Amino acid sequence: MIGNAERPLRALVLAPRGRDAAVACSLIAQTDVSCAVFSTLGALVEALDDDVAFFLVTEEAIRATDLKPLALWFAAQPAWSDLPVLLVTNHGGGPERNPIASRWLETLGNVSFIERPFHPTTLVSVARAAVKGRHRQYEARSLLESLRDKELRLQQANDVLERRVEERTAQLQNAHDELVAQIAERERTEAKLRQMQKIESIGQLTGGVAHDFNNLLTAVIANLELLRKRVTAGPMNDQLIDGAMQGAQRGAALTQRLLAFARHQALEPKPVDLAELVQGMGNLLRRSTGPAVDMHFDLPSGLAAAHIDANQVELALLNLVVNSRDAMPDGGRVAISLDEVETGTVRDLAAGRYLRLSVSDSGTGMDALTLQKAVEPFFSTKEVGKGTGLGLSMIHGLAQQLKGALRLFSTPGHGTRAELWLPVADGVPMVVTSGLQEAASNEKRTAKLLFVDDDFLIGLATTDLLEDLGHTVIRASSGAEALDILRADEAIDLMITDYAMPGMTGLQLAEQARSMRPELPILLATGYADLPARASLELPRLNKPYQQRQLAEQIKALLG
Repeated sequence: MIGNAERPLRALVLAPRGRDAAVACSLIAQTDVSCAVFSTLGALVEALDDDVAFFLVTEEAIRATDLKPLALWFAAQPAWSDLPVLLVTNHGGGPERNPIASRWLETLGNVSFIERPFHPTTLVSVARAAVKGRHRQYEARSLLESLRDKELRLQQANDVLERRVEERTAQLQNAHDELVAQIAERERTEAKLRQMQKIESIGQLTGGVAHDFNNLLTAVIANLELLRKRVTAGPMNDQLIDGAMQGAQRGAALTQRLLAFARHQALEPKPVDLAELVQGMGNLLRRSTGPAVDMHFDLPSGLAAAHIDANQVELALLNLVVNSRDAMPDGGRVAISLDEVETGTVRDLAAGRYLRLSVSDSGTGMDALTLQKAVEPFFSTKEVGKGTGLGLSMIHGLAQQLKGALRLFSTPGHGTRAELWLPVADGVPMVVTSGLQEAASNEKRTAKLLFVDDDFLIGLATTDLLEDLGHTVIRASSGAEALDILRADEAIDLMITDYAMPGMTGLQLAEQARSMRPELPILLATGYADLPARASLELPRLNKPYQQRQLAEQIKALLG
């Protein structure tokens, strides 16, 4: 039981002035209750639980403080609990001498006012009374639990009786009645199961959709790249290929948004100069908003590096700016600012240093209900066909994956401010430029590659991409076939394998291949966001859908 010898009672103290806290704890010790001192009301609220006998707070500690978190905690107390509060004041607890006392009474409930100056025995006496009252509350809790146990046993007995009656009745029912009863029971069970597993099902669906889409898009993008090289150049051909490539890339972006919402996307966080990254996106952001939007940047230099995945943060920032543009159909102002903040532990953030990337606009804004639902998946206020409803949910999921947070502030008619809180990285900032980098050298090293994928279209298209780079490719459609090739003493420079294959996964293949050829470089291609934890090998990954440039970069990195 909470509050017994196994979990001793505690008293919490918030008294920032002078030696008030130390004096209070020395007096409270006379009640055989341990004492914990806090410097802020927020920290005290975080420590509140059922084994707290009471807490003592001084008037000056809460006079100008937001009491909402404390009020919410009191409102959430179980029926048996009425936590005592000892409030040390300078003017007593009467409204005629202390007008604000009524507000404290309303918020704190079970309050005992102790007016300065007071005799030490007064505090000890009030504290003992609070402890005694708390023990009576525990006794009430025990009685309630005992009553609930009795009610549960009675309900169980009733259930047994009802089952027996149902069994006897069922013997008298015909086959039709039995069938109807079975159907009704199955429907009720299925409804409960759907409700209980709703979020889990969304996550599982996301993984499956990502894998299938990424496989399809891999084949589409590979063939489009090859087609671009082999058809006659011309405005019409270029337009058709560009249109198809843009569609495929939009499909890949949608898949990434689904993965980000589910917090399953594969991230590669590194120390990044965030100001440099945003500056490098300046032209892209201006083109995305158009001439009707006046864009301002406030990006101080010399800030600490952020521990982020640069590519994903770029996408998140672009999404926020596009949302601001769409909220200003007649034009307006967008301000992007960056600053460094330090915070204690709050609901959605751990204590530490953060870089706060803010995007503010002068748009239509959102009401409280819309703001509350803004990060829900597939929720959108845009016209049909002009948004997936995944943008903010993607950013929210990304922020949480990076151990940060997304915060939204908005007022109808006065615009919206989105704050992306990103953790500070240790070490020296690295300069990050926006966009994809071209290969630094045109030098090519031809190699003999073993490519393993059970999907015929992917195998055919990727083989063509690799051969177009000048490599010799041996194809295998399964892990077993790949092992046979390796046993045949083929001179293989590099193996590229899909992860999800029937019979043998890419990781299992890699483990057996390494036992045969310990020095063989292996590249793992996958359309999944997450791979099983505790894999015996740490392999470089190539995420689907990939392009020829990405294949070339990975091969160059592995072969030198």
